[in-house]
Amino acid sequence: MKKKLLITGGAGFIGSHVVRLFVNKYPDYSIFNLDALTYAGNLENLKDVDQAPNYTFVKGDITDETFINKLFEDQQFDGVIHLAAESHVDRSILDPLAFIKTNVLGTAILLNAARKIWKDNSEGKRFYHVSTDEVYGTLGEEGLFTEETAYDPRSPYSASKASSDHFVRAYYHTYHLPVVLSNCSNNYGSNHFPEKLIPLAIHNIKNNKPVPVYGKGENVRDWLFVEDHARAIDTIFHDGKTGETYNIGGFNEWKNIDLIHLLCKVMDEKLGREPGTSAQLITFVKDRAGHDLRYAIDATKLNKELGWAPSLQFEEGLEKTVDWYLANQEWLDHVTSGTYKQYYETQYEQR
Repeated sequence: MKKKLLITGGAGFIGSHVVRLFVNKYPDYSIFNLDALTYAGNLENLKDVDQAPNYTFVKGDITDETFINKLFEDQQFDGVIHLAAESHVDRSILDPLAFIKTNVLGTAILLNAARKIWKDNSEGKRFYHVSTDEVYGTLGEEGLFTEETAYDPRSPYSASKASSDHFVRAYYHTYHLPVVLSNCSNNYGSNHFPEKLIPLAIHNIKNNKPVPVYGKGENVRDWLFVEDHARAIDTIFHDGKTGETYNIGGFNEWKNIDLIHLLCKVMDEKLGREPGTSAQLITFVKDRAGHDLRYAIDATKLNKELGWAPSLQFEEGLEKTVDWYLANQEWLDHVTSGTYKQYYETQYEQR
């Protein structure tokens, strides 16, 4: 009998890369992709695997307790990789309750459903919760986040993720639910919804629109290529120690303004523009409320204990990302226009 694995948020940016990896790498698994298909969920991200015999898409909301309980009872999942989340800091500032509902309540509902079906036999089962480095708060000019760093969330988004992390650990300690967690740095790569810095900048540069940069662009982030993150999730899901947390980082710290200048340089080369042309589009805007200064992940534990390491340096990964967006203008047009939502209607609702 095939092992049944539920991946939540599998139509999103990171989730789609995880789904693709597992569908292609593990034909002996039955992969169920659960996604509510909110604005950032896009089934066009998975057109290359949506006909695979070991892949099933399920449309549903993780905050619908009745639906989730029935899904778990019907399918008797052997594992869960939980990526479904509201994830944009700016949106959390505007609507914090939506983030509490999805990220906290939704996670608790999934944990409870897993607890019910695994209560008599949890051997070989695993609930993997994917989180963010933003739960740790902010760093000064030096130091790194480790797995022992105290939580200090500064935005409604990071507070909701911190709360969900605590619930996962509480279910491990209270109910002995077999869990594992990871906290990752900023991801970049293909299929990223263009509200985030890199895809937004690529889109605006290509269309000669202003490229907004918060404050003076001094904020520092550690950038992780999304395909490397998917490999790390695969490694942790299969080899991580139950109850443990693993930090995933790219060892690629960049100030936002330096990143944008590099991106402008790459775009000028790719588009055949004179050097410095795209940099003229940089526009400094009012800083985000509570904008953390610096994030930096220490992924030593993951490297030493499980053997994972990033495969790309940032410059190489950024060039690959730019190439993908320039080669997939139709995908970007569908996302920015909203027509990508029609893919579900035509491909799934008519089945």
